[in-house]
Amino acid sequence: MARNTHGFSCLILALTALTGCSNQPATKPAAAAPDKIQGKAQVNIDETNALDASLNAGGPSVYLVDGLNRYRLFFNKPAEVTPGKEYIAEGVYAQKAIDAIGDADNGKNGYPLESSCDTVVRTAWPGLSFDANDGYSASLRAKVKRYPARAVFLVTQIHPAADTKKDAPDAGAEAPEVTVAADKQRALLVAGPTVLPAPLWEPTGGTVHCKVVVDETGKIAELNSGAQLCETVPWAQFSYKPTLKGGHPAKVITEVEVRFDPRK
Repeated sequence: MARNTHGFSCLILALTALTGCSNQPATKPAAAAPDKIQGKAQVNIDETNALDASLNAGGPSVYLVDGLNRYRLFFNKPAEVTPGKEYIAEGVYAQKAIDAIGDADNGKNGYPLESSCDTVVRTAWPGLSFDANDGYSASLRAKVKRYPARAVFLVTQIHPAADTKKDAPDAGAEAPEVTVAADKQRALLVAGPTVLPAPLWEPTGGTVHCKVVVDETGKIAELNSGAQLCETVPWAQFSYKPTLKGGHPAKVITEVEVRFDPRK
């Protein structure tokens, strides 16, 4: 009898432990942090075709310009943006998300995939109806397919940036500009990837010559090339030995050669 009582007690304890575990709430995976960009707003009222209107909830095209980067903004609801004003936007950087999803065929069957665009839109705006999601996905795919290197950003929220330039010191006189041949400027390169893997949308790769402006500190300040591959180069990683003119640091207008190795 004692033996039976002891076994019954053990059974009760085991069931209690299992019940306690099962009553604990399931742990949900943490949501991915939204991408964040900051820049001056540009509003293009001339882009009035149906595709561009659909990318801004029926309004004009809106861009945020951050130095070398120009982001085309997607809105799923109207937003008031003042041209020339600095904004911070949160959401999903479309091309980065599409590339993170991946493509088993390495872009050989076209870029971007329809399924990738659908996933990106659902990630940014999970509450959309099926029709609305399909419409935004189609617009996103058409835009990225035509200009795969032009950054597209799906906005979840946008607000003016704090003005930090009120008390900034006067920059003084403009630095002089000089034009330097590509081979001479290459000799001044301190850091920067001049060989990169080809992007998904251009799997065969190739070599491009990108016209840039190097500021007086040796950093790339402007990109003046229309070649799409030039727009994918991580220019922020480049630095050069400063160029002097008359004993003073100068801005340099030059050309940078970058090779994109084919995807395997």
